[in-house]
Amino acid sequence: MPLPEKALIARIRKATKTRAPSVVAGIGDDAALLKIRPGYEVLVTTDFTLEGIHFRREWHAPQVVGRRCLTRGLSDIAAMGGEPVAAFLSLAVPRKLPQTWVDGFMKGLLELAKEFKVALAGGDTAESPAGVLADILVLGSVPRGKAILRSGAGPGDAIYVTGELGGGAAGLRELFAGSKLRSRDFARHFHPVPRIAVGKILRTRNLATAMIDLSDGLSTDLAHLCEESAVGAEILATQLPTAHTGRKRQPVDQDLVLHGGEDYELLFSARQSVHLPPKIGGVRVTRIGQVMRNRRILLRNEDGSVERLEPKGWQHFASSGTRGDTS
Repeated sequence: MPLPEKALIARIRKATKTRAPSVVAGIGDDAALLKIRPGYEVLVTTDFTLEGIHFRREWHAPQVVGRRCLTRGLSDIAAMGGEPVAAFLSLAVPRKLPQTWVDGFMKGLLELAKEFKVALAGGDTAESPAGVLADILVLGSVPRGKAILRSGAGPGDAIYVTGELGGGAAGLRELFAGSKLRSRDFARHFHPVPRIAVGKILRTRNLATAMIDLSDGLSTDLAHLCEESAVGAEILATQLPTAHTGRKRQPVDQDLVLHGGEDYELLFSARQSVHLPPKIGGVRVTRIGQVMRNRRILLRNEDGSVERLEPKGWQHFASSGTRGDTS
């Protein structure tokens, strides 16, 4: 059983005693008091992590769940070219959940928070009638007028992605198949890395015209970006950076590369005249296609044939069943 609410809050407060310069007053008051630098705008994002939808306790250690919970918010900040300032966690847990699970969850979340120098500045706790529910809210900052939006892509722009694709969903597929996984063999599933540094570099060097993070799958998130920019795209199948997973480091199926979610990489567009290095912030960057004036999204296959690239990534309410840890 988890600790009573007051004791649980005190335990979390003790674990977050190191306060970031941006937090004037954090846990302990009715609201957090934050300091934002002059000339900057505030980014705000919020994401649910739900047991049975985004994770299963029999599959995912509590530290993994906590890390992934914060990753979701940090990845959204990265996709805007922002820098994280503070996080707020609302956590509801069942009465019968062991306190050790809550401690593990907080350990994973706070380890990632420390890595990216973001303070846990507040939140809420409650009893859940069934299952764990965590809602993470992350505040970030970006210089006024400099946020990278989804709506800035133009015809002729090149399309890029960071890292490799399909590794996150490959781990989930194996779990559904009943496989016992070593986290190091499926690191992109169990320990995703939000691309904060890459997003900041793209913004400070004025390299990206539009950007989105790949949480729901390339096909779905590309469709979101194209819709906001009122453009289309052509993607080259031969250029897609494919993840390799498992003990034998086998390439994942193209279906997972195109439609598998939870990679938390960045998809962005850049002017044709912009020269991008093969790595940004130590992360591989690959050109995978081009923005088109026609609003269709096409996939050019290895044999030269062209087909419509339908958005088949994750969409809530679009299908039944448990998603596992994809989001």
